[in-house]
Formats: sequence, structure tokens, C-alpha cells
Amino acid sequence: MYLNSRSWRFTAPFAASALLVLTACAPSVTINEAKDANNPACAPMMVALPDSLAGSKRRTTSSQATAAWGDPALVVLRCGVKVLGPTTDKCVTVNGVDWVLRQENTTWTITSYGRNPATELVLEENTIPSDTVLTEISAAVSKIPSTGGCTGLGDLAIASPSTSAG
Repeated sequence: MYLNSRSWRFTAPFAASALLVLTACAPSVTINEAKDANNPACAPMMVALPDSLAGSKRRTTSSQATAAWGDPALVVLRCGVKVLGPTTDKCVTVNGVDWVLRQENTTWTITSYGRNPATELVLEENTIPSDTVLTEISAAVSKIPSTGGCTGLGDLAIASPSTSAG
């Protein structure tokens, strides 16, 4: 096929622009929405989520009340997951938001604690700094009102045996 230089000069800039636009668009991340994803309390948090998290850009997702950062996705968020009850799992507080940390193999599931609906973060070990993620996302999660929080042994009132003179 022969292209004359005149038609090529005309179409080349458009072809290059189209290619640039297509390569810049990462596909949507498929995430199963949480059972309570339609809870209205998720909305204020979702609009407050950062555009980047620990240096990774936010991506489009397939489901309501979900978010993802990185390509491939390094952090996946779902609002409306089951609210956790009392647990002996590790619980940390970051910028006023309590989080329960659970590890299974190399996957960390970090769930907000004492907030209804709960928010879940899933990330792989050694791919993105979890402390940075929690620091940067806690302001958005704090839009969901706190109903409780982490407690430890130091927070419990331990009854001392009473002495009686008898």
C-alpha cells in the first residue's frame, strides 16, 4: 500500500493523538461490591477519597462504593462490608480511625472498626506501604461516624478482689 506524503502528514497527528488517548486509559478494575454498598453513609467517604494513594493513581472501578489505586491495582477499597464485632485481631488507630488488620498468606485485609458501614482495604504485602495508605485514606473514612473503637487490656476496668474483715 502506498501513502502519499500529503495524506500521511494530515492523518499522522490524529493517529498519534488517538493512540496516546487509548494507551493512557487503563481498563476498569472489576470489584465485587459489598453487601451494604448502597448504604448512604458510604457516599460522603467515597467523594472524599484521594486521587492518589501512596503515589498510585486512582482507577475506575466496576461497582458502587468501590475504589482502586495503581496499575495493576495495589489497593482495593470496598465500603459496606460486614461490621466487625469484638475481635482479638490486631487493631490500630490512624488519625482517629480504628483499623483491624488480618493477614492471609501475602494478602492484608484491613477493615475499619467501630464504623457502620465498615470499609475494607485489600493490599498485597510488600507492594505499597500500608502505613502510608492508612494515613492518606483515614480522613475520607472518618466521614463515616464512629460508633466505637479498639480497646486493649489497658482500657478495661479490672475488678480487684474485695477484702472483708470477718
